[in-house]
Amino acid sequence: MVRRTEPAAATAARAERRAHVNYTGGVYGSLLAASVVIGAGTLGDFPRAELVALLLLTGLVFWVAHVHAQLFGARLAEQNLDRRTVLHVCRDEWPIVKAAVPPAVAVAISPLLGLDVQGAGWLAVSVAVAGQVGWSVAAARRAGAPWGLVYGTASVNLVLGLLIIGFKLALKH
Repeated sequence: MVRRTEPAAATAARAERRAHVNYTGGVYGSLLAASVVIGAGTLGDFPRAELVALLLLTGLVFWVAHVHAQLFGARLAEQNLDRRTVLHVCRDEWPIVKAAVPPAVAVAISPLLGLDVQGAGWLAVSVAVAGQVGWSVAAARRAGAPWGLVYGTASVNLVLGLLIIGFKLALKH
């Protein structure tokens, strides 16, 4: 079997993209997804497909808003907005959308787990909070933070997620 090797430039470019992942967008997108589930749950029963669509579409809308804000900010700074810049910003903000996918998948597979609509909502919120903590830990580790800071950021993000869950309980859903 002949093994293909990737050109060094392509390998370096891929490593560069991984190094600049927007973990903030992932944390933000996870918190947004949890909030969407909580908000949708206060409206009563709804089809799972509707919640999946709401999660993904809300992630996309916020992604577009963040891309627009970044590009508008660059334009105000009188930077040239070429295709490369636009694609870079789109890629940088994509974790907002990526963070909505796991809770949406959780809702989609919830019938396979025997969950009713309320159970699907709890599963989605739990997955979103776990994602939020995971993105923050990944960011801290990527930055080379000491373990105390990693635990600290995980704790803060867990508390934020628990606040969202508290709101869900307070709304008597």
